[in-house]
Amino acid sequence: MSSTRDWLLEDSPTSRWQANAGRAYRVFTALLRNPLSVVGGVIILVLVLTAIFAPWLAPYSATGQDLANRLAPPSGAHWMGTDELGRDIFSRVIWGSQITLTIVGLVALISAPLGLLVGALSGYFGGWVDRILMGFTDIFLSMPKLILALAFVAALGPGINNAIIAIAITSWPAYARIARAETLTIRHSEFIAAVQLQGASPLRVIVQHILPLCTSSMIIRVTLDMAGVILTAAGLGFIGLGAQPPLPEWGAMISRGRTFILDQWWVATMPGFAIIIVSLGFCFLGDGLRDVLDPKSEGK
Repeated sequence: MSSTRDWLLEDSPTSRWQANAGRAYRVFTALLRNPLSVVGGVIILVLVLTAIFAPWLAPYSATGQDLANRLAPPSGAHWMGTDELGRDIFSRVIWGSQITLTIVGLVALISAPLGLLVGALSGYFGGWVDRILMGFTDIFLSMPKLILALAFVAALGPGINNAIIAIAITSWPAYARIARAETLTIRHSEFIAAVQLQGASPLRVIVQHILPLCTSSMIIRVTLDMAGVILTAAGLGFIGLGAQPPLPEWGAMISRGRTFILDQWWVATMPGFAIIIVSLGFCFLGDGLRDVLDPKSEGK
Protein backbone atom coordinates (compact mmCIF):
# COMPACT_ATOMS: atom_id res chain seq x y z
CA MET A 1 0.00 0.00 0.00
CA SER A 2 2.83 2.34 0.89
CA SER A 3 4.64 1.63 -2.36
CA THR A 4 1.46 2.30 -4.33
CA ARG A 5 0.99 5.63 -2.56
CA ASP A 6 4.63 6.56 -3.20
CA TRP A 7 4.17 5.66 -6.86
CA LEU A 8 1.09 7.89 -7.10
CA LEU A 9 2.78 10.83 -5.34
CA GLU A 10 6.08 10.62 -7.19
CA ASP A 11 7.32 14.08 -8.21
CA SER A 12 8.63 12.87 -11.57
CA PRO A 13 6.11 10.49 -13.12
CA THR A 14 7.45 8.27 -15.88
CA SER A 15 4.23 8.03 -17.90
CA ARG A 16 1.05 9.94 -18.60
CA TRP A 17 -0.93 7.21 -16.84
CA GLN A 18 1.09 7.67 -13.67
CA ALA A 19 0.72 11.46 -13.82
CA ASN A 20 -3.06 11.25 -14.30
CA ALA A 21 -3.43 8.63 -11.57
CA GLY A 22 -1.35 10.74 -9.19
CA ARG A 23 -3.42 13.83 -9.84
CA ALA A 24 -6.66 11.91 -9.34
CA TYR A 25 -5.32 10.55 -6.05
CA ARG A 26 -4.36 14.04 -4.86
CA VAL A 27 -7.80 15.39 -5.77
CA PHE A 28 -9.52 12.51 -3.97
CA THR A 29 -7.47 12.89 -0.79
CA ALA A 30 -8.00 16.66 -0.81
CA LEU A 31 -11.76 16.16 -1.11
CA LEU A 32 -11.71 13.77 1.85
CA ARG A 33 -10.21 16.54 4.00
CA ASN A 34 -13.27 18.73 3.32
CA PRO A 35 -16.25 17.50 5.40
CA LEU A 36 -18.84 19.21 3.19
CA SER A 37 -17.34 17.65 0.08
CA VAL A 38 -17.62 14.24 1.73
CA VAL A 39 -21.26 14.90 2.60
CA GLY A 40 -21.97 16.04 -0.95
CA GLY A 41 -20.19 13.03 -2.43
CA VAL A 42 -22.13 10.66 -0.18
CA ILE A 43 -25.44 12.26 -1.22
CA ILE A 44 -24.60 11.95 -4.93
CA LEU A 45 -23.43 8.36 -4.41
CA VAL A 46 -26.69 7.51 -2.63
CA LEU A 47 -28.63 9.14 -5.49
CA VAL A 48 -26.78 7.04 -8.07
CA LEU A 49 -27.17 3.80 -6.11
CA THR A 50 -30.84 4.54 -5.48
CA ALA A 51 -31.46 5.09 -9.18
CA ILE A 52 -29.63 1.88 -10.10
CA PHE A 53 -31.29 -0.33 -7.50
CA ALA A 54 -34.73 1.33 -7.53
CA PRO A 55 -36.56 -1.88 -8.59
CA TRP A 56 -35.22 -3.62 -5.47
CA LEU A 57 -35.38 -0.68 -3.03
CA ALA A 58 -38.94 0.48 -3.76
CA PRO A 59 -41.42 -1.56 -1.71
CA TYR A 60 -44.35 -0.70 -3.99
CA SER A 61 -45.01 0.16 -7.61
CA ALA A 62 -44.49 3.81 -8.56
CA THR A 63 -47.79 3.92 -10.47
CA GLY A 64 -49.92 1.31 -8.73
CA GLN A 65 -53.06 2.82 -7.15
CA ASP A 66 -54.71 1.84 -3.87
CA LEU A 67 -57.69 4.13 -3.32
CA ALA A 68 -58.53 2.45 -0.04
CA ASN A 69 -55.29 3.91 1.42
CA ARG A 70 -55.36 7.32 -0.27
CA LEU A 71 -53.75 10.21 1.63
CA ALA A 72 -52.55 7.88 4.40
CA PRO A 73 -50.04 9.53 6.77
CA PRO A 74 -46.47 8.22 7.18
CA SER A 75 -46.46 4.84 8.92
CA GLY A 76 -44.61 1.55 9.07
CA ALA A 77 -46.36 0.36 5.91
CA HIS A 78 -45.83 3.63 4.03
CA TRP A 79 -42.77 5.48 5.34
CA MET A 80 -43.64 8.73 3.54
CA GLY A 81 -47.39 8.25 3.37
CA THR A 82 -49.52 7.93 0.24
CA ASP A 83 -50.83 10.43 -2.28
CA GLU A 84 -54.36 11.18 -3.47
CA LEU A 85 -54.44 7.95 -5.51
CA GLY A 86 -53.03 5.75 -2.76
CA ARG A 87 -49.58 5.47 -4.35
CA ASP A 88 -46.69 5.00 -1.97
CA ILE A 89 -44.71 8.26 -1.89
CA PHE A 90 -41.49 6.62 -0.72
CA SER A 91 -41.54 4.31 -3.74
CA ARG A 92 -42.30 7.21 -6.07
CA VAL A 93 -39.42 9.26 -4.65
CA ILE A 94 -37.06 6.31 -5.18
CA TRP A 95 -38.21 5.80 -8.77
CA GLY A 96 -38.06 9.56 -9.29
CA SER A 97 -34.32 9.47 -8.60
CA GLN A 98 -33.90 7.76 -11.98
CA ILE A 99 -35.63 10.66 -13.72
CA THR A 100 -33.58 13.23 -11.83
CA LEU A 101 -30.30 11.46 -12.57
CA THR A 102 -31.25 11.09 -16.25
CA ILE A 103 -32.01 14.80 -16.55
CA VAL A 104 -28.80 15.82 -14.79
CA GLY A 105 -26.63 13.43 -16.81
CA LEU A 106 -28.07 14.25 -20.23
CA VAL A 107 -28.03 18.00 -19.66
CA ALA A 108 -24.37 17.80 -18.62
CA LEU A 109 -23.48 15.60 -21.62
CA ILE A 110 -25.19 17.97 -24.06
CA SER A 111 -24.50 21.45 -22.71
CA ALA A 112 -20.97 21.15 -21.31
CA PRO A 113 -19.22 19.81 -24.46
CA LEU A 114 -21.17 22.25 -26.63
CA GLY A 115 -20.25 25.24 -24.48
CA LEU A 116 -16.65 24.05 -24.17
CA LEU A 117 -16.25 23.76 -27.94
CA VAL A 118 -17.92 27.10 -28.72
CA GLY A 119 -15.85 28.93 -26.11
CA ALA A 120 -12.57 27.35 -27.25
CA LEU A 121 -13.21 28.19 -30.90
CA SER A 122 -14.17 31.75 -30.01
CA GLY A 123 -11.15 32.35 -27.80
CA TYR A 124 -8.62 30.70 -30.12
CA PHE A 125 -9.57 32.28 -33.44
CA GLY A 126 -10.79 35.66 -32.17
CA GLY A 127 -11.83 38.29 -34.71
CA TRP A 128 -15.11 37.81 -36.51
CA VAL A 129 -15.43 34.23 -35.23
CA ASP A 130 -15.30 35.52 -31.66
CA ARG A 131 -17.79 38.31 -32.36
CA ILE A 132 -20.31 35.99 -34.01
CA LEU A 133 -20.10 33.17 -31.45
CA MET A 134 -20.07 35.45 -28.41
CA GLY A 135 -22.85 37.58 -29.83
CA PHE A 136 -24.96 34.46 -30.20
CA THR A 137 -23.98 33.45 -26.66
CA ASP A 138 -24.91 36.86 -25.26
CA ILE A 139 -28.40 36.55 -26.74
CA PHE A 140 -28.99 33.47 -24.58
CA LEU A 141 -27.33 34.99 -21.52
CA SER A 142 -29.49 38.13 -21.74
CA MET A 143 -32.64 36.15 -20.90
CA PRO A 144 -33.43 34.38 -17.61
CA LYS A 145 -32.68 30.68 -17.87
CA LEU A 146 -36.02 29.48 -16.52
CA ILE A 147 -38.05 31.79 -18.76
CA LEU A 148 -36.04 30.69 -21.79
CA ALA A 149 -36.51 27.03 -20.87
CA LEU A 150 -40.25 27.62 -20.54
CA ALA A 151 -40.32 29.17 -24.00
CA PHE A 152 -38.49 26.23 -25.58
CA VAL A 153 -40.65 23.62 -23.82
CA ALA A 154 -43.80 25.50 -24.81
CA ALA A 155 -42.61 25.44 -28.42
CA LEU A 156 -41.45 21.81 -28.40
CA GLY A 157 -44.31 20.48 -26.30
CA PRO A 158 -44.47 19.07 -22.76
CA GLY A 159 -42.46 15.97 -21.93
CA ILE A 160 -39.27 14.91 -20.21
CA ASN A 161 -37.25 14.66 -23.43
CA ASN A 162 -38.20 18.16 -24.53
CA ALA A 163 -37.49 19.44 -21.01
CA ILE A 164 -33.97 18.00 -21.17
CA ILE A 165 -33.37 19.61 -24.56
CA ALA A 166 -34.70 22.96 -23.34
CA ILE A 167 -32.55 22.97 -20.19
CA ALA A 168 -29.45 21.98 -22.18
CA ILE A 169 -30.04 24.75 -24.72
CA THR A 170 -30.24 27.33 -21.94
CA SER A 171 -27.21 25.99 -20.00
CA TRP A 172 -24.38 25.96 -22.57
CA PRO A 173 -23.74 29.76 -22.83
CA ALA A 174 -22.23 29.96 -19.32
CA TYR A 175 -19.81 27.15 -20.18
CA ALA A 176 -18.88 28.88 -23.43
CA ARG A 177 -17.93 32.03 -21.53
CA ILE A 178 -15.72 30.09 -19.13
CA ALA A 179 -14.01 28.18 -21.95
CA ARG A 180 -13.40 31.39 -23.89
CA ALA A 181 -11.80 33.07 -20.87
CA GLU A 182 -9.57 30.05 -20.26
CA THR A 183 -8.58 29.91 -23.93
CA LEU A 184 -7.68 33.60 -24.04
CA THR A 185 -5.24 33.12 -21.16
CA ILE A 186 -3.39 30.19 -22.73
CA ARG A 187 -3.59 30.65 -26.51
CA HIS A 188 -0.42 32.79 -26.54
CA SER A 189 1.50 30.52 -24.17
CA GLU A 190 4.91 29.24 -25.15
CA PHE A 191 3.87 25.60 -25.34
CA ILE A 192 1.01 26.52 -27.71
CA ALA A 193 3.52 28.40 -29.91
CA ALA A 194 5.84 25.38 -29.84
CA VAL A 195 3.04 23.06 -30.95
CA GLN A 196 2.11 25.46 -33.75
CA LEU A 197 5.74 25.61 -34.92
CA GLN A 198 5.70 21.82 -35.19
CA GLY A 199 2.92 22.14 -37.75
CA ALA A 200 -0.11 21.29 -35.62
CA SER A 201 -3.41 22.39 -37.14
CA PRO A 202 -5.77 24.70 -35.21
CA LEU A 203 -8.14 21.77 -34.68
CA ARG A 204 -5.39 19.66 -33.13
CA VAL A 205 -4.24 22.53 -30.90
CA ILE A 206 -7.78 23.09 -29.66
CA VAL A 207 -8.71 19.43 -29.15
CA GLN A 208 -5.45 18.08 -27.72
CA HIS A 209 -4.06 21.06 -25.82
CA ILE A 210 -6.66 23.75 -25.07
CA LEU A 211 -9.76 21.71 -24.26
CA PRO A 212 -8.00 19.50 -21.66
CA LEU A 213 -6.80 22.62 -19.84
CA CYS A 214 -10.36 23.96 -19.69
CA THR A 215 -11.74 20.71 -18.26
CA SER A 216 -11.08 21.49 -14.58
CA SER A 217 -13.02 24.77 -14.63
CA MET A 218 -15.78 23.10 -16.61
CA ILE A 219 -16.14 20.24 -14.12
CA ILE A 220 -16.48 22.71 -11.27
CA ARG A 221 -19.11 24.80 -13.04
CA VAL A 222 -21.10 21.78 -14.23
CA THR A 223 -21.22 20.31 -10.72
CA LEU A 224 -22.33 23.61 -9.21
CA ASP A 225 -24.96 24.07 -11.94
CA MET A 226 -26.54 20.68 -11.36
CA ALA A 227 -28.56 22.05 -8.45
CA GLY A 228 -29.99 24.69 -10.78
CA VAL A 229 -30.73 22.04 -13.40
CA ILE A 230 -32.65 19.97 -10.84
CA LEU A 231 -34.66 23.02 -9.72
CA THR A 232 -35.40 24.02 -13.33
CA ALA A 233 -36.57 20.49 -14.17
CA ALA A 234 -38.71 20.47 -11.03
CA GLY A 235 -40.14 23.85 -11.97
CA LEU A 236 -41.08 22.62 -15.43
CA GLY A 237 -42.66 19.52 -13.90
CA PHE A 238 -44.50 21.67 -11.35
CA ILE A 239 -46.30 23.65 -14.04
CA GLY A 240 -46.98 20.58 -16.16
CA LEU A 241 -44.37 21.11 -18.91
CA GLY A 242 -41.85 18.51 -17.72
CA ALA A 243 -42.35 14.82 -17.08
CA GLN A 244 -45.99 13.87 -17.56
CA PRO A 245 -48.18 11.74 -15.26
CA PRO A 246 -47.93 9.07 -14.07
CA LEU A 247 -44.13 9.42 -14.09
CA PRO A 248 -42.87 10.01 -10.51
CA GLU A 249 -41.00 13.25 -11.22
CA TRP A 250 -40.37 15.19 -8.01
CA GLY A 251 -41.58 18.57 -9.29
CA ALA A 252 -44.81 17.09 -10.64
CA MET A 253 -45.34 15.31 -7.31
CA ILE A 254 -45.07 18.63 -5.47
CA SER A 255 -47.55 20.18 -7.89
CA ARG A 256 -50.11 17.46 -7.24
CA GLY A 257 -49.55 17.68 -3.50
CA ARG A 258 -50.03 21.44 -3.16
CA THR A 259 -53.81 20.90 -3.06
CA PHE A 260 -53.39 18.95 0.18
CA ILE A 261 -50.56 20.97 1.72
CA LEU A 262 -52.54 22.11 4.79
CA ASP A 263 -54.03 18.77 5.86
CA GLN A 264 -51.87 16.13 4.15
CA TRP A 265 -48.50 17.91 4.23
CA TRP A 266 -46.44 14.81 3.41
CA VAL A 267 -47.70 14.60 -0.19
CA ALA A 268 -45.75 17.69 -1.26
CA THR A 269 -43.14 17.83 1.50
CA MET A 270 -41.41 14.49 0.91
CA PRO A 271 -40.45 15.06 -2.76
CA GLY A 272 -39.52 18.61 -1.78
CA PHE A 273 -37.05 17.25 0.77
CA ALA A 274 -35.58 15.01 -1.94
CA ILE A 275 -34.99 18.01 -4.22
CA ILE A 276 -33.38 20.03 -1.42
CA ILE A 277 -31.07 17.22 -0.28
CA VAL A 278 -29.86 16.33 -3.78
CA SER A 279 -29.35 20.00 -4.69
CA LEU A 280 -27.31 20.55 -1.54
CA GLY A 281 -25.26 17.46 -2.38
CA PHE A 282 -24.24 18.89 -5.75
CA CYS A 283 -23.51 22.30 -4.19
CA PHE A 284 -21.30 20.80 -1.46
CA LEU A 285 -19.41 18.64 -3.95
CA GLY A 286 -19.02 21.54 -6.36
CA ASP A 287 -17.59 23.79 -3.65
CA GLY A 288 -15.10 21.09 -2.72
CA LEU A 289 -14.05 20.58 -6.34
CA ARG A 290 -13.58 24.31 -6.73
CA ASP A 291 -11.25 24.42 -3.73
CA VAL A 292 -9.27 21.43 -5.01
CA LEU A 293 -9.12 22.07 -8.77
CA ASP A 294 -8.80 25.85 -8.77
CA PRO A 295 -5.08 26.65 -9.29
CA LYS A 296 -5.48 29.86 -7.28
CA SER A 297 -6.41 27.80 -4.22
CA GLU A 298 -3.49 25.39 -4.32
CA GLY A 299 -1.34 27.44 -2.02
CA LYS A 300 -4.03 28.05 0.56
